[in-house]
Amino acid sequence: MAAAEEKRRAGAFAPFGYRAFAVLWAATVLSNIGTWMHDVAAGWLMTSLSPSPLMVALVQTATTLPIFLFSLLAGALGDIVDRRRLLVRVQAVLLVLATGLGLLTLLDLVTPLVLLAFTFLMGTCAAFVAPTWQAIVPRLVERRDLRAAIALNSMGINVSRAIGPALAGLVIAVVAVWAPFFLNAASFLVVIGALLWWRPAAGPARTLPPEQLFGALRAGLRYVRSSPPMRATLARAVCFFLFASCYWAMLPLIVRDLLGGGPTLYGIVLGCVGAGAVGGALLLPRIDARLGPDRLVVAGTVGTAAVLAVFAVVREPAVIAAMGLLAGASWIAVLSSLNLSAQTALPDWVRARGLSVFVTVFFGAMSAGSLIWGQVATAFGVPAALLAAAVGGVSVAPLALRWKLAQGEGLDLTPSMHWPAPAVSDHPMDRGPVLITIEYRVDPADVAAFTTEMHRLAGQRRRDGAHAWGLFEDAAAPGCFIEYFLVESWLEHLRQHERVTKADADVQAGARAFHRGPGAPLVRHFLAPARPA
Repeated sequence: MAAAEEKRRAGAFAPFGYRAFAVLWAATVLSNIGTWMHDVAAGWLMTSLSPSPLMVALVQTATTLPIFLFSLLAGALGDIVDRRRLLVRVQAVLLVLATGLGLLTLLDLVTPLVLLAFTFLMGTCAAFVAPTWQAIVPRLVERRDLRAAIALNSMGINVSRAIGPALAGLVIAVVAVWAPFFLNAASFLVVIGALLWWRPAAGPARTLPPEQLFGALRAGLRYVRSSPPMRATLARAVCFFLFASCYWAMLPLIVRDLLGGGPTLYGIVLGCVGAGAVGGALLLPRIDARLGPDRLVVAGTVGTAAVLAVFAVVREPAVIAAMGLLAGASWIAVLSSLNLSAQTALPDWVRARGLSVFVTVFFGAMSAGSLIWGQVATAFGVPAALLAAAVGGVSVAPLALRWKLAQGEGLDLTPSMHWPAPAVSDHPMDRGPVLITIEYRVDPADVAAFTTEMHRLAGQRRRDGAHAWGLFEDAAAPGCFIEYFLVESWLEHLRQHERVTKADADVQAGARAFHRGPGAPLVRHFLAPARPA
């Protein structure tokens, strides 16, 4: 038993054996400590500038709304440009913004609108960091250690959540509210240094021109729309974050107005949330093995609802701090399960774009929830908003089980490269649209099973670039079928050849197994003629 436990623990921490992962993980933890200090200072500063519940909630909204607005664009950039260079440049902008806000606060020049503007700009930068940062993780570790790396990243975020808020409360009490902004600026220097030190191995040479930005954006959205594992993950994210956002938005008011506390207590409560998340991350593999991701998310939702209810009715600081431990453990259980479900549903060519959609839904739900619960608190009081969110979260959780998580874990999403190069008479790289037809000869007794398998294949075609798909049977020759799909250009069709995964190859082999004609199914490519002058 001891040997088995030692092996399990070694596996959980195996990513630290990769030097690049360890350095970037440590730099990220330090940066996140600075970010949490910044968030605590911003929230507390707003309570001094404007004690309105709506204005305090708008700080959370200004943090999360730009991620909702810009993550899709950021994900497209993360898939078509050098990810390391993009991260360095955005971190440099964050350094300038954090320093500027610190100076304005030191000089007592900050107004509520100025604070919201800086918070929005820094949130915009965070939008360009989040999907790209997550997308580089598979390049830092081997595939067998990817799950552990994702869990360690989540744990790192919550280690910083445990340290940053408590440290911010102490710094605000001992120095002033401007100090955390300067410390946050210094943390961005650490990340820039780590990224400049990192020298990633060169990826496979590109044989095709890079995608254009908005074309890449469309391709990413198309992939997510046609991917059942991603759709299920996003639905579960909305069902949780819309209600869980309530205690993040209301926490400054809970501490200040309901408990009568100051920045030190605020930092302690947030630190307990972070400590609970770290403890939850360490226990997560054992709990996940017992419950599975779907029931684990339900358990995390129920735990979050219990926290919201206690926050609404209890006025004892020690109890609130203790419930922060449960809040953190519940949060990490849900967030890690959802993040892993998204990561395993995405091949590398669309990873940043797919994760950007996940991040957009995550922060969109958080932004919408913050606005909703801020309005409810303004109209009916903070306790009423907390209780309403608790009831809503528990009510939705059982209904959300229809969307199963981790559907992509058993899929091999590495490129199969099994499509043969198409035969062409010239090099029509800039022509389109392209019509691809595939002719099958099927035994009439197998038609029902064949059409079922082909409709499975249709999702793959659309996901990898087709904007129309159909299947037709020859009226004069029963069992003779034509599958067709349309792609916007010849170049995009060549990209389809590179996007097909080994899991896709298995589905395609299942469809082709019904073919009874001589040789393989006949594939033909048709190009739209050039328009007459």
